[in-house]
Amino acid sequence: MQQVDFELNDEFVELNQLLKLVGICDSGGAGKVIVASGKVKVDGKTELRKTCKIRAGQVVQLGDIRVTVRAA
Repeated sequence: MQQVDFELNDEFVELNQLLKLVGICDSGGAGKVIVASGKVKVDGKTELRKTCKIRAGQVVQLGDIRVTVRAA
């Protein structure tokens, strides 16, 4: 499993933008498609809200990629 740490500089980041920022996809639009496919989990639960607010301490998983969001 690939572990990625993401440093959050704001209160939150939208899920589709997080996927773009960590390099999982090329754009926020592509991130929305990935989220809509039902393959993304946030804190172990499938997340279908494309612009779900991801905050420090949460874990996002897509396949074998695990993104841990940390406060700056």
